[in-house]
Amino acid sequence: MNTAAQTRKLLIGMALRRQNRGIGSRPEFLRERTARLRFPDLTGVLSGIPWAITGAAGTRLYMPERMTRDLDILISKEDRLLVQRRFEEAGAEFRGALSIGGTSWSLATGFPVDVIEIDEGWVMEALTAAGDNLDPQGMPVLPLEYQVLMKFRASRVQDLADMSRMLGQATVGQLDATRNIFHQWAPRDMDDLESLIALGRLETEGLND
Repeated sequence: MNTAAQTRKLLIGMALRRQNRGIGSRPEFLRERTARLRFPDLTGVLSGIPWAITGAAGTRLYMPERMTRDLDILISKEDRLLVQRRFEEAGAEFRGALSIGGTSWSLATGFPVDVIEIDEGWVMEALTAAGDNLDPQGMPVLPLEYQVLMKFRASRVQDLADMSRMLGQATVGQLDATRNIFHQWAPRDMDDLESLIALGRLETEGLND
């Protein structure tokens, strides 16, 4: 078992032992879907290239918006050289490589953008679906099931918190889609997924009363 999986199981087990029903944020807060933070519009820079917003900026379609100081986007690894050239042509400054795979940039305005590169079979399907899943600024956002899959792979403390909150408020259709994606791409982790769904439901119990 890798370190991320060990951390995930430890934190999920601790949360399940300690969290009580109905303990969580105010229902009004949990229902909020805002777009107060404004991000640089990359649609022109990345025209013709499949891409999607992920990370904290991508979660605000599925849970209350939280603060972030950068923008994370996902691309297919095969497009990495083209994306790098587009960023350079737009006046962005290369800041270094990401340990998870990808590159970090500072746009001409100074805004930081992390470009995550993944070479897996689900990526193009996810990016295609994101084309019809736009945020209030009109930029493509990864659908919930792929957001969860990406965060699941990382399994940092904030990722686990985001996953349980998003899954706790997900529709039946979104939960079914997420389970289907995990059956296909992470079948050994179905139990952890169900535990995260249960944690999210505990926080939101009574939300629609």
